[in-house]
Amino acid sequence: MGQCGITSSKTVLVFLNLIFWAAAGILCYVGAYVFITYDDYDHFFEDVYTLIPAVIIIAVGTLLFIIGLIGCCATIRESRCGLATFVIILLLVFVTEVVVVVLGYIYRAKVEDEVNHSIRKVYNGYNGTNPDAASRAIDYVQRQLRCCGIHNYSDWESTAWFKQTKNNSVPLSCCKASLSNCTGSLTRPMDLYSEGCEALVVKKLQEIMMYVIWAALAFAAIQLLGMLCACIVLCRRSRDPAYELLITGGTYA
Repeated sequence: MGQCGITSSKTVLVFLNLIFWAAAGILCYVGAYVFITYDDYDHFFEDVYTLIPAVIIIAVGTLLFIIGLIGCCATIRESRCGLATFVIILLLVFVTEVVVVVLGYIYRAKVEDEVNHSIRKVYNGYNGTNPDAASRAIDYVQRQLRCCGIHNYSDWESTAWFKQTKNNSVPLSCCKASLSNCTGSLTRPMDLYSEGCEALVVKKLQEIMMYVIWAALAFAAIQLLGMLCACIVLCRRSRDPAYELLITGGTYA
C-alpha cells in the first residue's frame, strides 16, 4: 500500500514538472501581456511600480522552467539531494508568488486613484493636429474601449484643443466604429460613443492586475502539490532506500 503511494507520488511529481514547463510559458506570457498593455495605458497611470508584479511573474516563469528540469531529473533518478533542492526552490517561488498576489491587490486598489489623478491632465494636453505620444494614447484608448471624453463626450468642450479648433467637434476617435461618415461634430451626438473613458480605463487596468493575481494563485496551488509529492518521496527515501526506482538503472544520490 505504501509502495503504491510512493509510486503514485513520483508519477504525479513527474507530471507536475511537465506542467511547470507549461506554466513557465504561461506566466511569461501573462507578464509580457501586462507590459504591452501598460505601454498602451501608461499616460493614464503614472506609478511605474505597478509593473513590479509583472516583472516578478516573468522571473518566476523563467525560474519555473529550470525547476521543471531539476524536478524531472531528481524524481527519475531518485536523487535525495536533487529532491531537497527542488522542494527548497519551490518553497521560495511559492513565497514569491504570495508576494505577487499581495502586491497585485495593493496596486489594483490604487488604480482608480492613479487614473483619476492623471486622466484630466492627459486630456488637457491633447493635440490633434500634431499628435504626440499622449495624444496617440487618448485616440487609441477611445477607439479600443469605445469611449469618448473622461465621463462623456461633453468633457472635450473644456479642453485646450477644443477651444483652439473652434469647430465644435471632438476627435474622430470618438466616432462609433460602425459609422464611416462621422466628423466628430457635437451637433450629431448619436454618432459618438456616449460612455466616458475614465471608468473603462480603471476597469481594464484592474482586469489586467487580476490576470496576474489569478495566474500566481493557480500556479502556487500546483507548486504546493509538487512540494507535497516531493516530501512524500523524500520521507520514503529516508526510511527505506531500497524501494523500487521509477526507472530501471536509477541511482541513489
